[in-house]
Amino acid sequence: MKKLALTIAAGVLMIGSLSAQNKGLEIAQKADEVDQGFESSSVTLTMILTNKQGQESTRYLKNQTLELTEDGDKSLIVFDSPRDVKGTATLTFTHKEGSDDQWLYLPSIKRVKRISSDNKSGPFMGSEFAYEDLSSQEVEKYTYKFVKEETYNGQNTFVVERDPVDPKSGYTRQLVWFNKDNYRLEKIEFYDRRNAHLKTLTYSNYELYLGKHWRAGQLFMENHQTGKKTKLLFEGYEFKLGLAENDFTQNSLIRAGR
Repeated sequence: MKKLALTIAAGVLMIGSLSAQNKGLEIAQKADEVDQGFESSSVTLTMILTNKQGQESTRYLKNQTLELTEDGDKSLIVFDSPRDVKGTATLTFTHKEGSDDQWLYLPSIKRVKRISSDNKSGPFMGSEFAYEDLSSQEVEKYTYKFVKEETYNGQNTFVVERDPVDPKSGYTRQLVWFNKDNYRLEKIEFYDRRNAHLKTLTYSNYELYLGKHWRAGQLFMENHQTGKKTKLLFEGYEFKLGLAENDFTQNSLIRAGR
């Protein structure tokens, strides 16, 4: 009888685990589904870097994104100022499977540098965002497990653990807070390769565009291990700009940085 009871208990645990995985995946798929159809977008950003001593430096940049359904999205980021970073540009090809492709244009040497997959966990332009954080959040890039429902910042949320599939990711896992009403992201906790809490990203000042696309007006990334922080302020969102894949090439990366 004891052996039978243990077998039943193990079966219940396995079903519960599968159920948590399925529910986590379903939430991620729904979040991806509700945001489909923006085609392309452009936005102006202000990046505020804060060091451990509280000193701030500010940068200004622009970001363009091309939505793709057969593979991950493509994005182009260009720094406008200050002078020491002006013209620096980053091109990202997100892939649903395998490592993403990323390139960095450095105007000081007028060369394009490919970002190695081994360096994707490195800081993006001195910020608390890693290069891998620039990629679009494709469903296939993670495995999932539903954790719980929770009220966060006055919003009813699903909390889902997602683990990167890519072994070269700088994270072992992430805890993601999805809004239950519209599936927008409210918060992400990042855990490093030692499974220690590394960073927390919070989303705020949301606005609804085209009747279905929620975009945060502010992202705030805090590094709990270094005490550094990065704030991104977004304004002037535009959608359905008619951008195409030939607007996201290494040549366009160079042109954007000039």
